[in-house]
Amino acid sequence: MGQNLAEKILARHLRAGKLAPGEEIGIRIDQTLTQDATGTMAYLQFEAMNVSRVKTELSASYIDHNTIQIGFENADDHRYLQSVARKFGVILSRAGNGICHQVHLERFGAPGKTLIGSDSHTPTCGALGMIAIGAGGLDVALAMAGEPFYLTCPRVIKINLTGRLKPWVSAKDVILKVLQIFTTKGNVGTVFEYGGEGLKTLSVPQRATIANMGAECGVTTSVFPSDEETLKFLAAQKRKKDFVRLEADKDATYAKTVDIDLSKIEPLTAKPHSPDNIATVKSMKKIPVNQVCLGSCTNSSYQDLVTVAKVLKGKVVHPEVSFILAPGSKQVLENLSREGYLSALIASGARLMENACGFCIGNSQSPQSGGVSLRTSNRNFLGRSGTMDADVYLVSPETAAAAVLTGKFIDPRELKISYPKIKMPKTFFIDDSLIEWPKKNAGAAKIYRGPNIGAPPKNSALPDSINAVVTIKVGDKITTDHIIPAGARMKYRSNIPKYAEFVFENVDASFAVRARQIKETGRSNIIVAGLSYGQGSSREHAAICPMYLGVRAVIAKSFERIHAANLVNFGIMPLTFKDEKDYEKINQQDELFIADIRKLILAGSEILVQNKTGGGSFYTSCALTDRQRKIILAGGALNLRNKN
Repeated sequence: MGQNLAEKILARHLRAGKLAPGEEIGIRIDQTLTQDATGTMAYLQFEAMNVSRVKTELSASYIDHNTIQIGFENADDHRYLQSVARKFGVILSRAGNGICHQVHLERFGAPGKTLIGSDSHTPTCGALGMIAIGAGGLDVALAMAGEPFYLTCPRVIKINLTGRLKPWVSAKDVILKVLQIFTTKGNVGTVFEYGGEGLKTLSVPQRATIANMGAECGVTTSVFPSDEETLKFLAAQKRKKDFVRLEADKDATYAKTVDIDLSKIEPLTAKPHSPDNIATVKSMKKIPVNQVCLGSCTNSSYQDLVTVAKVLKGKVVHPEVSFILAPGSKQVLENLSREGYLSALIASGARLMENACGFCIGNSQSPQSGGVSLRTSNRNFLGRSGTMDADVYLVSPETAAAAVLTGKFIDPRELKISYPKIKMPKTFFIDDSLIEWPKKNAGAAKIYRGPNIGAPPKNSALPDSINAVVTIKVGDKITTDHIIPAGARMKYRSNIPKYAEFVFENVDASFAVRARQIKETGRSNIIVAGLSYGQGSSREHAAICPMYLGVRAVIAKSFERIHAANLVNFGIMPLTFKDEKDYEKINQQDELFIADIRKLILAGSEILVQNKTGGGSFYTSCALTDRQRKIILAGGALNLRNKN
C-alpha cells in the first residue's frame, strides 16, 4: 500500500510513536518560526531551558506583528528579540522585512521539511510541500532545544481539484469553498492534502492562500505536492537547489476524498463574524462599503497585488472608501516599485501601510462605527478589527478591487473591464539586507531586557483535589481573541501580570477581578464552554494568563488542537463533558469539587465533578497521552522539563 504525501514526510521525521491516526507521535522539527507577538514569551521559555544554542537546521524570528510603537513596550521587546537571536543562533527578520509567513515562503521554506511556528497560519508553507504546523510558543521553544514536537497522528483527507478557475475567481474563493464544505469545527486531527489535475493551474502564491486559511477549518495543516510550479517559484527566489519533487504514491489511501471543480467556483465571501459563514458575493446585493484592506499573510503576494494594481490603473478610489494596502514583504514591495505597480496603486488612492500584520490583528486601521470593511485577511471574528460593531467580510483581492472602485460590495465579474493577465517573474529582485544571519561563537552576546519583560510565570503541581468556582460560562466557538485580546493589548505579551488583567475583556470585563479574588481564597477557577473552545490564533497567552489567574481546568464540549495543547503545557486540564447535556446544568459562580484528581489523571479514568451549588454531579473525560499526564501532574511542561 502506497503512502500519501503527509505520511511520507511524517515517516521521515518520526521520532516517537507510530503512524496510526489518533495515536500520539513525536516528530523531528527541521525549522521553526516565531513572530514578535508570541515569540517574546517563546524565547523567555527557551532561555529557561538553559540551552546554549538552537538545535534545529534553521530557526527564524520575525518582527511583523506589533510594529506600531506607542509606548516603549513593543520597541523593548524587539530589542530583546534581536539580542536573543544573536546569542542563540536564530535568524532575525527585522521590522519592515515583512510578514513571517510570506517571508518564510520566499526565503526559507523547502519541500519535504518540517516546520512549526508560534502562529496558527504557519501552514502557509504547506504550499511548498512542507509539513508546516502552528503551535504554542512553548512547543516551539522545546523544538529549538532539540525536543520532538508531539501531535496526534492525523487522518488525511484528499481534496481533489479539477478544472480551472474562471476569470475574477481566485484562490481565496477556493479556500472559502473549502470552509463552506468543512466549516470551522470538527476537523481536529486532520490534514488536508491537495491533489488532482487542477493543481497544475495554481501557482505557489495561490496554493499559499489555500494552505494559510486551512487553519480556519481547525486542521493540523494543509499540504501540496512539490511539482513544476514549486520549482518555478523556488527558481524565481534563486533557491532552485532547495527543490525536491514530492507527491503521493498512486495507490495512496485517504480517510476521505472530496472533489472540487475549480471551474464551478464563483466569487465568495465570509460574512461576519466567522470565516465559515460563506455566501456568494452576488448575494450581498451591492451593500455600501466603507473600508477595503488589501494584504495580510493570506493575500499580499506579488501576484495578488499586481492583479489589483492592473484593475485600478488609471482609476481613483471611490470617495466613500478608505483603501488600505499592506504588502506581505519587502521583496513584494520592492518588485512592485521597480515595475511601476506601486505607483499605480498609490495614484489610485491606496494608503500604504507597513509590510506587517497591522489591520489583520486589529492593531491599526479599525473601521468606523458600524462600518462595513472588506478584507483579504483570514479572520473576521467579532471585535478583532478593533471596532466591536463593525461588519468585516473576508474576500478575494479581485472582489476587494471591485469595492474600491464602486464603493459597493459587488461581484467583480460585473466590472466592465477585462480580467488582468499576470506573468510571474522568472526571477524576483531579492534584497535580504533586513535579515540578520547567525554568527558563530555569539554566546557572549548580551540580552537586552526592558522593564516590560518578565520571567515566564510558574504553575504549581496539580493538587490531590480541586475546590473551584465556575468563574465564567461561555458558548460555542470561543476564539483565543475572546480569551485574550489582540491588537493594542498585545504589547503586554511579555508582562503576564499586566496582560492577565484583560482575560475575557471583550466577553466579561470583570472576569480577571473575580478570578483573582477566587484565587486569593485558596480555590481554583474553572471555565465552562461549548463547542470548539480555543479557535483561532496559536497565542499561548490564552492559556498562560488564565493559569496565572488560577484557572485549573476548562470544561468544554470540545477543544481546538493548538489551544488544547497550550492548556496542557501550562498545567490546565482540558476536560470534555461525557454528556453534553450536562453543560446546561452548570451556572456561572457554581462551586465545583473534584476529588482524587491526581489519581484519576494518572489512571486515565473518567473524572467525576460534583456541583456543590446546584447539586448533583457529572462525568468528564481528559484525553491525555502518558506524556501529557506527566505534564499536567507537574503543573506544566516547563516544570517537568526542568525537574528532569
